[in-house]
Amino acid sequence: MRLSAFTDFGLRTLIYLASLEEKRLSSVGEVSSVYQVSQSHMVKVIGQLARLGYVQTIRGKNGGIRLGMTPDMINIGEVIEQLENHLDGVDCLSTDCQLLPCCELKKALTEGMKAFTDTIRKYTLEDLTANKHDLIPLLRVS
Repeated sequence: MRLSAFTDFGLRTLIYLASLEEKRLSSVGEVSSVYQVSQSHMVKVIGQLARLGYVQTIRGKNGGIRLGMTPDMINIGEVIEQLENHLDGVDCLSTDCQLLPCCELKKALTEGMKAFTDTIRKYTLEDLTANKHDLIPLLRVS
């Protein structure tokens, strides 16, 4: 299983924002620059994170973005489930698969995906940024 680039950059954005000093504002341009991704893609990612409440956006001359809740309240499993379109392993209904009436693959993949989500739900953003002193130089946080 591989997470989409959208989810990957969503998680990276949260890690970046959690590495900043509390109350410090960032910007879409800043996050895009750190991760070397287009601003138009990052606008979509950050927009979705804001709609979900993970990121707060502040408009105006002195505006910017920051975490919308504390890192200990952001469950990584929930973030992934909300950002990913497909966590079902395979889409058995989009094809005319001959195995559908008796397929055990779907069952195995569903069980595997449940194990993945059960494990990743044990982590918060605070857990992923516990090594903040190591992250800050890599992210060029000032």
